[in-house]
Amino acid sequence: MTEVRPTASASLWERDEEIAAITAVVDTLCADRSSPGSLLVLRGESGLGKTALLAETRRIAEQRGCTVWSARGGETLRTVPFNVVRQLLQPALVSMLPEEAREYLGDWYDIAGPALGIAEPGDRHADPQGVCEGLVAAVRRLARRDWPLVLTIDDAHWVDQETLNWLSAFAESLADLPVLVVVARRPGGVSGVSTRHLDAIAAAAEHPVTVLSALTPPAAAGLTRATLGENADAAFCREVWAVTGGNPYETVELLAKVQDSELEPVEAHAGELRALNRSARGGGLVARLEELGIDATRFAWAAAILGSDITVDLVAELATLDHDDAIRCAERLRSTRILTDPDPCTGRTGPADLEFVHPLIATAVYNSIPDALRRAMHGIAARIVTDSGRGAASASRHLLEVHPDDDEELVRQLRDAAGEHLAVGAPDAARRCLERALEEPPRPEVHARVLYELGCATFLTAPARTIGHLRTALGMSGLDGDARVDAVVRLSQALLHNNQMEEAVRTVEEEAARLEPGPARMRLQAVQFMWEGLHAGETTAPGRSERLAALAATCTGRDNSERALLILRGFDAMMRGENAEVVAENSDRVLVNGRLAPGLGWTDAEWGVELLLMLAGTYVYTDRLDRAESLYSEALRSYETAGWSGGHLALAHAYVGLAHRRRGRLVAAEKSLRESLRLAERVGRGLPLYWTATCNLVDTLLVRGHVDEAWEVAERHGFAPPYPSTIVLPDPRSVRGRLLLAVGRTKDGINELEAAEKAAASRGHHNPVHLFWAADLARALATEDPARAARLAVEYRSQAERFGTDTAIGEALRCAAALETGRRAVRLAARAVAYLESSPCQYEHAAARVEYGILARSRTDLERGLALARSCGADGLAARAEAELTTTTGRAQ
Repeated sequence: MTEVRPTASASLWERDEEIAAITAVVDTLCADRSSPGSLLVLRGESGLGKTALLAETRRIAEQRGCTVWSARGGETLRTVPFNVVRQLLQPALVSMLPEEAREYLGDWYDIAGPALGIAEPGDRHADPQGVCEGLVAAVRRLARRDWPLVLTIDDAHWVDQETLNWLSAFAESLADLPVLVVVARRPGGVSGVSTRHLDAIAAAAEHPVTVLSALTPPAAAGLTRATLGENADAAFCREVWAVTGGNPYETVELLAKVQDSELEPVEAHAGELRALNRSARGGGLVARLEELGIDATRFAWAAAILGSDITVDLVAELATLDHDDAIRCAERLRSTRILTDPDPCTGRTGPADLEFVHPLIATAVYNSIPDALRRAMHGIAARIVTDSGRGAASASRHLLEVHPDDDEELVRQLRDAAGEHLAVGAPDAARRCLERALEEPPRPEVHARVLYELGCATFLTAPARTIGHLRTALGMSGLDGDARVDAVVRLSQALLHNNQMEEAVRTVEEEAARLEPGPARMRLQAVQFMWEGLHAGETTAPGRSERLAALAATCTGRDNSERALLILRGFDAMMRGENAEVVAENSDRVLVNGRLAPGLGWTDAEWGVELLLMLAGTYVYTDRLDRAESLYSEALRSYETAGWSGGHLALAHAYVGLAHRRRGRLVAAEKSLRESLRLAERVGRGLPLYWTATCNLVDTLLVRGHVDEAWEVAERHGFAPPYPSTIVLPDPRSVRGRLLLAVGRTKDGINELEAAEKAAASRGHHNPVHLFWAADLARALATEDPARAARLAVEYRSQAERFGTDTAIGEALRCAAALETGRRAVRLAARAVAYLESSPCQYEHAAARVEYGILARSRTDLERGLALARSCGADGLAARAEAELTTTTGRAQ
């Protein structure tokens, strides 16, 4: 009988088509640096040869000079955030000097570096989406250095959620990046967010998912004879196929057992194959392990607990074996094909002496450990990891498995681990740690704190869950003073983000009523006024503006609570249309030497982004665009530097776009707003930030004259009633009404503008720039109801003069001129030009100049208006000016 042992190549039987497909994409990758990337997904049940195909991919790629990075998911490692992406990238990064790594990753070093384990995390929670984008950028930059680059990921069904999030995002960028990614996974085995990520990865594949099939009877016979010798008879070969179902791994293992037992491969012995097959897996494997003795069994159990980076020394410590006994056990487990030497091609985060021959064996060994012992061994493993200096986060996967036992120290470790996870952008891992800490349970004096920390961990990903945690925490003792105020504010923010505005207001109002006068109460009052100011309900709280004005009048801006009240008072006064100069001067008192005060920055958590958006919005609509642009640009820089690329960055781009729109830089505005909408889509539809991006983009497209495109954006993104419960700048009803008029739905447009009129009146909002419904409604009614149109225009002018900005007065004069004829229309239009020429809003100036040129038949003003329109990117206005110039030339001739 032949002594040839089965090898990994046995799993490549009947894989010619798959190997040909892999060869083709590798050749395409190597052909040119400008070649597009590719993604292949191999799917099949355990043992069908996925790992062997990945090994063959490596062989083919390396033959052609490719760089190959590999990683593998692990069943017991799914809770370790960034585990697999670290396996992929760390070998390339740790070989660099720190200065080199920083140079390659550039601005992303401080964002993605902590997730990759090559940099210390910062002192605030990392934004998960920003970290994901940083990891995408890291691979893009490394790919340019290491072209042609091949990434292989095995057992993707066991890959941690954070890596899957990165991989699904990275897969979308492969079209312009010469990288080949090959992913192998089993069908099923995942749920929830991981399922969505794996589906997205499969959808991004250029080629259909390759589904691996079992060996056919002829292939099983060929493999049997190649292993046992040509004398293996047909009946024996058929039984090998029948017993294993054609599974390549099981076939290889069964044939190894046949060799070990020196069974003659003839029909007479075919009946013994089933017993041999049972001994190679499941309960048979466990029985075989027990036959090796208690020490070998304990060694195998300890290796299964560790899961990865298995070293003899670590296993010995966990299994309480001396070094020599551990070495003997390792050799015994190698000889029985339970453990083997690690594959040097697989990326690892630490040293390793051993790995399991197959994940099926690792799973069987792990599941064979008695439950109580398994939990105790995880506790010992956690201590070993912690004592080695790798930190609570590294130990957390073991801590999660320890049996609850009212252990105060375990609660502390889990809280520390949660903090470390949040610092690298893994809130789900932090959530798991804190939920497990609650099972311990914590001591009564810290229980509320753990709930509060859990609420903070779920804030970005599950606001509804956050609400429950924080409400429970506030109902317990243990949260006092500033900590309690922080929890109340965070609860109100979660309610706001969950579209429960009225409850958010009531929450802070009730807590403020419990406190004595002082900074804490003032902070809660400021938050209450802030939420009320953002609330777009049918009416405002009676006397709110008066109460806010009276409270703000006592403030000098000496601390951030007072500064917050001054911001809120300024925003309220702006929305109500009070004198803009006074409003802006009061807002300036908030700044310290023209800058935001410490603790009141865009990334500071105490107050949140809404307050600063109110401050900047006040400047936008009081013609202080220099201040507004400075604030919005600072927000954008702050979020990009901090790696916050979720909702915060979406809002920053939206308001940078708003500033461009008000300034008249319409092309730049559209670019910023499209980026904002792209980011907002990723965060979720229906949220206030989504409305802000959509509303501003529709408004910008309309003033550019791109009416059809504005309508398409509105339809695609649901820009229609019902409107959000928070204030959006500019007023969405006014923008929607303008859109309906522009597409010829005049009656619907009038109805929408009348609804805007009613909503503004009920809230006492009379700012004629933010709420521009009156101008469009007056123009729309000019023919069918000229008397009402005239009344609207007069009221519009009155409000504009009360507000007092050049933009407001100039726009009101434009409206008045549109309703007049003859010399009066010309005089009004001329006055509009005079005001808007002094305004920072260049589009409105261009429109006024063109309208005056038409009324006065002034070629000079038309030409100047045309130049302004072109510089703004107002294509529709430019076309109108060009047409009028042609007509004027014709009349002159």
